[in-house]
Formats: sequence, structure tokens, C-alpha cells
Amino acid sequence: MAELGFPVAGLDAAGAVLQAGVADRLWPGAVALAGSGDAVQRNWVFGDAENWPGGRRPMAEDTVFDLASLTKMLVTTPAVLLLAQDGLIALTDPAARYLPGMDPRIEICQLLQHVAGFPPEQDLTAVRSTAELVAGAAAEPLVAEPGRTVAYSDLGFIVLGGLIEKVSGQPLAEFAVERLFEPLAIEARFRPPAAWLARIAATELVDGRPVHGTVHDENAAAAGGVAGHAGLFGTAGDVRAAIACWLPGGPLLTDPTRAQALADQTGDLAGHRGLGWTCRGDDYDILSGGWGPAAVSHTGFTGTSMALDPATGRWAVLLTNAVHFGRGRPKVLAARRQFHAALVGD
Repeated sequence: MAELGFPVAGLDAAGAVLQAGVADRLWPGAVALAGSGDAVQRNWVFGDAENWPGGRRPMAEDTVFDLASLTKMLVTTPAVLLLAQDGLIALTDPAARYLPGMDPRIEICQLLQHVAGFPPEQDLTAVRSTAELVAGAAAEPLVAEPGRTVAYSDLGFIVLGGLIEKVSGQPLAEFAVERLFEPLAIEARFRPPAAWLARIAATELVDGRPVHGTVHDENAAAAGGVAGHAGLFGTAGDVRAAIACWLPGGPLLTDPTRAQALADQTGDLAGHRGLGWTCRGDDYDILSGGWGPAAVSHTGFTGTSMALDPATGRWAVLLTNAVHFGRGRPKVLAARRQFHAALVGD
């Protein structure tokens, strides 16, 4: 890998996108990092961690965010890959071998690739524990034959969270700390401690007050805050540290495991997915052409994203609390794409 950093003009333009997003009320604030390999080329802090009639708090470099679906890439995907490296599972194993009640046709790798046949989402908020959430997701009727259709689905990753617990014999949150966070010097946690509250960015307003310090995702919240698809809280620095294991020669994962995870494994279907990762050309791809064909990314509903290009070593972390100003706003999604395009001069 020949490391190739972002151009200065691109970094300046990307910062302007973030600043304009605050001015245009696309997001209350943002914390972002961009660099290459081990080097941070630029860090940005703009706007507010909380901005509503009840009060305002400024963003800071150490603001803690509800990382939403980045949980899939900071916890669930690497955890499954570690279990495979340890020889405790094979990615081609049927998930039902470890979670009785699952459709026996579904392989573990298909859950990671979002081709298991689950519906994109389902209301499981009647559950009261992680175990009940996993059981509910596992029992959900399929809407497509496994391996035939790419459909991004939280349900597959909810199931994978249960599989990690079953195989490892540890609660998901404990496994994440022991096998992932401590080796990478990451402070991110499920169910953040009360001492973090003053540092946590607020998310959506519910009944006139912001969600603050509890997970925004309804299914994860109903399960008590720990799930394979969402629930993790952390800083931009935490996400940056996690990216290290996805770059060639990085920690935790072997090079063959890493290469398999980053490769487009569903290119013959109507979607482009690696193991967990969004690959170039997928409907969820947030990157422009200048990022290169090997680049991958992932997003989170609250306004978070991470991207990297293993061919150049370039990476970017963008954390916003955009959902604080409301969900379902196309201009927010467009601005996120604009930020990543600006970095590479597109």
C-alpha cells in the first residue's frame, strides 16, 4: 500500500462543507477527522452538541456520539471475523448451528453481506432484553431466498450479535471491550456511563425533549441498549482507532481476513457488499469516483459515517447529530456525499 494523503485544497473544501452544514441547519454540529495510514491530516469541530429551545452545548473534539449503525463495523463485523480466525466458526456455517430456530439455509457470511433474505427492518420494540431481540429477529419470516438479493437489514446484524454471545460465552458488550476496544485503546461503550452525559451529543427530539445518553434506535433501546446493529457510543477518535484494523497490516485481523471483508462479494447481484462494508456502486455508497474502486464506507442513522481506501490508506470519519434536527432530510445525505467528494477533489 502506497499511502497517499488528501490534498490540502480538498481538506479545506471538506471543512467548508461541514461549516455550511451548521449554517444551513443540516446538522447542529460535526466532529470529523481525515488522514492517511496512522497520520491525521485534519480534524474539524463545528457547531453544537445540543441545540433546541431547552438549551445549547458546543461540540468538542471529545464529544461522544450515538454511533448508530457504525456499531456494525466497530463491533459486530470484526467480532464475527475474530471468532472465525479463532476457528470457533466458519463463515460458511449455517447460522442455525449456533442459533436454533434460524432458517437453516442462512449462512453466517450471508448475514454479513446483507443477503440473508430478511426484510430491511421490523418493529421489535415489544422485547425487553437482548436475548428477546435476537430471538425476535431470528424468527422473522424471510422475504427473499438467502443469497439471491442484497437488502440492507438490521435484522441480520441483530442475529449476529446473538451468535457472538452464543459462541464466545460472553455478553456482547463484554466481548467488545475485551477483544476489540482494549486492544485498540478505544473508550467506546454500549450503555455509556452517567459521567459521560455532559459530553454526549443529543439526538432526535421526542415528546419535545432530546434523546440524550440513551440509544436512539428503537429496537436497541427496547433491548436495553446492547445489540449487534446499534447501541455503541464513542468519539471520532474511537472510530479512527477502529479503522486501523481495516488497513493493510493493521491489528487484530489477518491480511487474508481483512481482504475478504473489504472485497465486493455481491457484485453479481443488484448491490455491492463486502463483509459488513458498503462497496463502490452500492445504493448506500457515499463516496465519489476519486476515492477509487477499492474504497469502502458505512453510515449510521444518527448522522455518522466512516470511509477508507485500503489501496491508498486514506480514511475519513464524520460524526454529526443531524437527527437532532429531524430525520428523513435528503439535503443531509447530499451534504455527507459532498464532504467525501470534496476530500478527494471531486
